[in-house]
Amino acid sequence: MEPSVPEGELEILGLLPASSNYTFLAQVKGSPGTLVVYKPRQGETPLWDFVQGTLCQREVAAHLVARAAGWAFVPPTVLADGPLGLGAVQLFIDHDRSITAFKLAQDHRCELQQIAVFDLVTNNADRKAGHVFIDAAGRVWAVDHGLCFHAEEKLRTVLWDYVGDPIPEKELEAIDKVLRALEDKTIPELEQLLFPEEIEALKKRAERLLEHKAFPAPRSGRAYPWPPI
Repeated sequence: MEPSVPEGELEILGLLPASSNYTFLAQVKGSPGTLVVYKPRQGETPLWDFVQGTLCQREVAAHLVARAAGWAFVPPTVLADGPLGLGAVQLFIDHDRSITAFKLAQDHRCELQQIAVFDLVTNNADRKAGHVFIDAAGRVWAVDHGLCFHAEEKLRTVLWDYVGDPIPEKELEAIDKVLRALEDKTIPELEQLLFPEEIEALKKRAERLLEHKAFPAPRSGRAYPWPPI
């Protein structure tokens, strides 16, 4: 059974370090031992290219798109009211912060390829190595998706190892699931989370990947996040 974010009042435990936006570790009252990451809308740093106050919505949209594809590496994420107002609330996954995508690349190639495909679909502008990690049970996760779904090409990632490789058939099927969900409007929440032009761009990216069936090369300009970890 997949985990979920329990409903309930949030109690902030502390500020998580090394975050560009205000990001808190919190617990859900009435659910002992359940920790979540709380990113309030009002704590988002203004950006020139992403509309102010939408990053928390993109976090939730990323989880919904991953779920539609059958990708289980994005922790359950919802929009909820917390002590600092509306924000993204994501199930906290405990992990060793020293183990990043760079250390997982050799032994977890399939999982990282899957995340790379997800980033292509969602147009992730900030896939740092530290956003990919493994838990104590050996499961690979990917987090921090506030800079996804821009209508313009924004992909910036450290996962360029697969350029020119064919996209695995399993992942092409997952992309097709996303495309069909968009066409059938079976993810209605996206219309409240993203702008219409972003949903249309999401659809076009999925179509392009299904047509070319290979990992593309980096675009001209900035194709890597900074810092990389």
